[in-house]
Amino acid sequence: MVKVTVNKMKSIFLKCAVFSLVLLTSLGIKAQSTDDISVYRVTPTKESDLINTKLDVSFDYANRYLYGKAWLTLSPHFYETNTVVLDAKGMDINEISIVDGANNIPLKYTYDNWKLSITLNRIYKNTEDYTVFINYTAKPDELKVKGGKAITNAKGLYFINPDGKAGKPVQIWTQGETEASSAWFPTIDHPNQKTTSEIAMTVEAKYTSLSNGELISQKDNNDGTRTDTWKMSLPHAPYLFMIAVGDFEIYKDTYRGNEVSYYLEPKYAPYAKQIFGKTPAMMAFFGDILGVEYPWGKYAQVVARDYVSGAMENTSATLHGAQVQKTERELLDSNHENTIAHELFHQWFGDYVTAESWSNLTMNESFATLGAILWNGFEKGQDMEDRERYGKLQNYLRSQKNGNSEVLARFHYKNSDKMFDNISYSKGSIILYALKNQMGDAAFFKSLNNYLTTNAFKTGESHQLRLAMEEVTGKDWSPYFNQWYFNGGSPILDINYGYANGKATISVKQVQDQAVQTFSLPLKVDFYVNGNKMRKDILINKRAQDFSFDIASEPDFIDLDPDKILVGQIIDNKDISDYLYQYKKVPSYYNRIEAVKFAAKDKSPEAQLILLAGLEDQQDDIRALSIKTIDLSDRKIKKEALKSILDIAKNDIKTNARAEAILKLANTRNTHYKSLMKESVKDESYTVIAAGVIGLKKIATDDADKELADLDEDTKIHVTKLIKKINKKNNK
Repeated sequence: MVKVTVNKMKSIFLKCAVFSLVLLTSLGIKAQSTDDISVYRVTPTKESDLINTKLDVSFDYANRYLYGKAWLTLSPHFYETNTVVLDAKGMDINEISIVDGANNIPLKYTYDNWKLSITLNRIYKNTEDYTVFINYTAKPDELKVKGGKAITNAKGLYFINPDGKAGKPVQIWTQGETEASSAWFPTIDHPNQKTTSEIAMTVEAKYTSLSNGELISQKDNNDGTRTDTWKMSLPHAPYLFMIAVGDFEIYKDTYRGNEVSYYLEPKYAPYAKQIFGKTPAMMAFFGDILGVEYPWGKYAQVVARDYVSGAMENTSATLHGAQVQKTERELLDSNHENTIAHELFHQWFGDYVTAESWSNLTMNESFATLGAILWNGFEKGQDMEDRERYGKLQNYLRSQKNGNSEVLARFHYKNSDKMFDNISYSKGSIILYALKNQMGDAAFFKSLNNYLTTNAFKTGESHQLRLAMEEVTGKDWSPYFNQWYFNGGSPILDINYGYANGKATISVKQVQDQAVQTFSLPLKVDFYVNGNKMRKDILINKRAQDFSFDIASEPDFIDLDPDKILVGQIIDNKDISDYLYQYKKVPSYYNRIEAVKFAAKDKSPEAQLILLAGLEDQQDDIRALSIKTIDLSDRKIKKEALKSILDIAKNDIKTNARAEAILKLANTRNTHYKSLMKESVKDESYTVIAAGVIGLKKIATDDADKELADLDEDTKIHVTKLIKKINKKNNK
């Protein structure tokens, strides 16, 4: 009875909300999209289809305006109509007409500063197309919009240092995702629209321009400007349109006869190959595993100042934030190879086939995140692939609470920016990886090929991916998708092991919140017995289950989920001897890092043996954690550990491990290491120098001050920032 009453109240409220929305629109008041999470976010209805978008734009730096002319070719999607509604945010509309041969026929329209409703000159059928001409002025700096955590601003077009003040380059660039392209040109600003494009930009002759597709012409004008025309002959979504203008130097690379280019500020141009040089190899790898060649005629990457996000996969022209731009010395400490791979994989998943709505963002971002994981495996081996995958799992686990987390294919959200989270990125990528494991690599990549080729230059959603996989494998994957795509949360497994009377037992409890679904989890278990390994399959599908196996003698170790595909958490109830065994004898990346993490909190002799072994680990993050947490109070451990730590401090190829070793030695307060600290300050790596200065502060304060003062200004700036960062991290 109460439930019925509540539902009636909800119904009345929603009807009132709809009426209010209609009323506001009729009064010419902009109706912002609701942040009500109860709203089911349907894919936008396609009343009209964009076919081609032709733009002619120029820029007013003083006023931060774009003067534009747009020719939009459209067609009714199915039903005949005499109207078209476009998105156009905060513009001055100077003229709207329909192109009729050599003539333009003026059209009537209404505009509420957000939506542009145009009455056409007649009724059109879906077998006909027409071209609307719009003369407009875009005023992005006057537009009242807000961004979010992932994309911090949504005004579409950005003038960077337009007054030309010293210290920062003058640039113009755009950011279309999610629906901000309509802040600089009229369009139907939804991801389920696809249109070819031609963009002519009139820019100051001293600047370089970039846009989607091919540069088909450059024309010098009499007023010190130049008009560059870029053409994209293949259809792509409006949010993937881009322009960039600035003082860029272009480094030209190639991939199988196609242009690959990198646009950087002149200072960083000498390092273009070091920053972006793996791009052609990535293109080859992705094309080979997907069975779909890179789909666009060229691929460019440009670096922008004051960018409002991390990077953006605009079709054929990715835009990166300034953080990717580094000198040779900075690249010794870190690079953005993962971001470069992520954005490139989007050229297939996001650009070639686009998520049909923001609810289906997983079809873009989960795949791009997976792409970077796979690239790491191809480039650096399985252990690095597992390390990347483990990192994504930890990202996700930090986003859940007691197993509660958002749905992956999410049709209820406050606003589209909320979709750009650890669910769409990290969780989605490891859900895909687990599916690859269950399906097998050959079937998985054949399925991706099927999905891409079936939906080429169109849009996709999770169900289409499922159907593509079912067609390839002959298996119904609905249970998997229902569990992982259309329900939220993740399992937390509490495990206890036993052995008696020739039987090994595993007791499993799913202890995630009761409100979270009970998961069906086909997993493998490896039993290590007298130096041999036996693998068994189990299906966990109840809140509490016991499994029993005939094993001749008590296992030395049991490795649940040896492939580490579980999208969730395991409470293993192991002791330190188990962790020592898994580090030494079952050394997957997951097992090694978990053993070192456990040992870092344990002061027992066996824990120190794990950390001692961790000093020699193949992965620098494990070496660094082992250095930081090993206890040097034990004389025997100290003697062996110091030898390894000193070798790392002098010779490790990874600067973060070297820096951690330098800091550990400095913490001994032994003046014997003073010369090492001074040598470190002469290193090329800023991180190693910072560690050396911090180390000297602990051993010889006056020497530290002198060494820091003697650094050149560029080095001093970098090192001072790093010292603050390291000290803050170590003082937590």
